[in-house]
Amino acid sequence: MDPVLIEIGPFQIRYYSLMYILAVFTGYYLLKGEIGRKAINMSNDDVMTFLTTTVLAGIVGARIYYVIFNWEYYGGHLAEIPAIWKGGLASHGGFIAGFIVGYVYIKSRGIGILRMADSVVPLVLLGEAFVRFGNFMNGEAHGNPTDLPWGVIFPSTSVAGSQFPDTPIHPTMLYQMFWNVLIFLIVWLGLRKRAYKDGFLCFSTVFLYSIGRFFIEGMRADSLYIGHFRTAQAMSVILSIVSVMAIYIKGLWVRIEEDRF
Repeated sequence: MDPVLIEIGPFQIRYYSLMYILAVFTGYYLLKGEIGRKAINMSNDDVMTFLTTTVLAGIVGARIYYVIFNWEYYGGHLAEIPAIWKGGLASHGGFIAGFIVGYVYIKSRGIGILRMADSVVPLVLLGEAFVRFGNFMNGEAHGNPTDLPWGVIFPSTSVAGSQFPDTPIHPTMLYQMFWNVLIFLIVWLGLRKRAYKDGFLCFSTVFLYSIGRFFIEGMRADSLYIGHFRTAQAMSVILSIVSVMAIYIKGLWVRIEEDRF
């Protein structure tokens, strides 16, 4: 596998960058339709502005998060900090930064936060699924060695291949990709068709994502740590608890009788 899709002289198109572009345009198309379905007061230009600002904030936040937890390396290689095209983005950092910027934007427009979140959060998972394929082509966000028949041997030029040369390892980035797609299909094609209170789809998506991420992270070889704890697993526990509490306390699982859309 090669992280570069097309190379003409100094010009390169990398799978990783292409996946971000596809994620944004797919998200725009689906979100635009959902905004219209829910009669939310946003124009197509507003939708694109919202997406581009939150995605850019998410990329910056994901890089800052990753660099902070790898400062032992980046402290001595400052010039490599902006090199996001090589990978090295932490999804939870991206979620945090994207949420903050998205929250401010939506709040400023007077739109219901939970109503909007029900539309956006499932699309964030779909977007991450695209990016995980980019991780696969880069040979990063990888797992530990495995004897399972689907173990992947990555090229020695990749991060995974250099850490485990000629060794089959868990393709954890693909596990996450498939898990995200499954959650998206359950929420978008199933739960979304029923009339629940605002916030149910958002918190259900976060809960399902966190459960899967917790177990997948346990197989990864490149986790970020806080002391002896994997940061992604710690975040998954926190987010799953918060999601369950929000659903329970606010009674979000209760279906409403009237069809609002």
